[in-house]
Amino acid sequence: MKKSLFFILSLAVFYSSCSNSGSNSDSHRVAKGDKVYGGSLRINETENYQTLYPFSITDIGSAHIANQIYEGLVKFNTKDLSVIPSLAEKWEIDATGTVYTFHLKKGVRFQDNDCFAEGKGREVKASDFKYSFELLCTDSKDNSNFSATFKDRVVGANKFFESSKGKPNGEIEGVKVIDDYTLKITLSKPSSSFLYILASPAVTVIPKEAVEKYGTDSKVGTGPFVFVENAGNDKVILKRNDNYHGTDSLGNQLPYIDSVIVTFLPTKKQELDDFQNGELSMVVGLPSESIKDMVESQIADFQNKPPKYVLERSPEMASQYYEFNLTKEPFNNVKVRQAFSYAIDRNKIIEEVLKGEAYGPGTNGLCPPSFKGYDITKITGYDFDADKAKKLLAEAGYPNGKGFPKVKIELNSGGSKNANVVLEIQKQLMEVLNVNVDFEVVPQKQKLEDAKYARAEIFRAAWIADFPSPENFLWTMYGGSVPADLTQPSYPNTPRYKSAEFDKLFEAGQSAKTQEEAYDNFLKAEQQMMNDAPVMMLWYDENYRLIKSNVRNYFSNPMRYRDYSQVYLKDAAPSTAGAEAKKEEK
Repeated sequence: MKKSLFFILSLAVFYSSCSNSGSNSDSHRVAKGDKVYGGSLRINETENYQTLYPFSITDIGSAHIANQIYEGLVKFNTKDLSVIPSLAEKWEIDATGTVYTFHLKKGVRFQDNDCFAEGKGREVKASDFKYSFELLCTDSKDNSNFSATFKDRVVGANKFFESSKGKPNGEIEGVKVIDDYTLKITLSKPSSSFLYILASPAVTVIPKEAVEKYGTDSKVGTGPFVFVENAGNDKVILKRNDNYHGTDSLGNQLPYIDSVIVTFLPTKKQELDDFQNGELSMVVGLPSESIKDMVESQIADFQNKPPKYVLERSPEMASQYYEFNLTKEPFNNVKVRQAFSYAIDRNKIIEEVLKGEAYGPGTNGLCPPSFKGYDITKITGYDFDADKAKKLLAEAGYPNGKGFPKVKIELNSGGSKNANVVLEIQKQLMEVLNVNVDFEVVPQKQKLEDAKYARAEIFRAAWIADFPSPENFLWTMYGGSVPADLTQPSYPNTPRYKSAEFDKLFEAGQSAKTQEEAYDNFLKAEQQMMNDAPVMMLWYDENYRLIKSNVRNYFSNPMRYRDYSQVYLKDAAPSTAGAEAKKEEK
């Protein structure tokens, strides 16, 4: 009898958790604590990165790479997503909760690069952060992150932005250099999320010399890995920064691995094949059916002690949905948007298309059920109801779909998953509403640009948390970031949703003094937004991950935040040199 998917995967996870040892044929230098140097971490992204200029980054693939090149004042702990020191070794917050004083780590140097005298990276000073923050607050086509970071938060940031028009102009009142190693940031009001925001790849430090030499092609930071130019269009190579300032708790210089190699295979089948052939260190986001087949056919690779592979499964801070273009017919009509939302059988999509690879259907709000204390079940969203859908469409002036205009869904491939989902949605809309929608699969970069400029009626979308709070998800619907002129890009609010009530509640949540008060306002704001239906929720994400058991210190987290600085590749059995290193450490 064929075993169930649940049984097979549970068995694999059980055996994987029994040991995290693994074999690796490469020769490694041994460090204190029986950790080792050397080797390459090989990973894949189904979409090529869009940009590595920090202020332009809006996609997760680019962020994964950028987080290895650049650093900011603080960063996330990959284990629990708490905020920990990075280039700031410590900081203080005054009694008002508005003045942050950061003390920089001394001796940190930018990566060696031709933009510096004799190609040697110089020391990072507080003035470099001031320069970088001014670029972040500059009104430019290359800046997509001002509204997510300093806008309406840092004193003088809005004024600086309005007067900049393409290049920094003057100074930001709330950013002050006290001395070479001390930086003060003053907020207009308290913000419980400001430290989270400072951990974003958009709020990292870059040298003026690199920007002047390379412009937006600058890829020079202080991070553990250096971008290797001319590696080709089919991959990215990040090599070890031999002058990196970071050390582990035992005093070992980081990073351990020699390089990170990122490929861009477009399908998950190719990715899984490469993993099984030993060409990738891990696979993230595989369909559960593929995992099931692999576990069934290679159960020994999971049962052996040590196992060859480790299987992980966990929910994520991520939501999948479609965005409506609210600027023109027919989706400027709320009843049409609501009709579409009621017409979708999300459980059928999860079971028949995703093969169970989802945390659950998106029948509540935009926020996933990942934030402790934020109860999304209090939000009334949209479950499948064909009768309601038909009634609303008729009330909107399109009985049984009669006279409904031609509309298009634009999406990126996402390793074929997105295309499979849109085919099912196309089918359901025809069956329930008698509405035929076209769709077009385009490169990720084009989809992002077209969404900003509202060039289609519906866009496939997803949001993965930049920081662990519902605020980050609801910010994507905040009307304060929507330009009045349709010729100007709108990001992240690409539906161009505007609601005075939503904005008022969202702002109240942002400035709340307690998390309880913030969450109360955010829940009310989210309910208002769901009533207006600017998006059609589909599902909340979870991910299966296959990792070679020789990959150590790699921690999965629901934000997909990655920091490879402490990852190392470990042989199955400790070497004699490793034992000697342990003895010496004692």
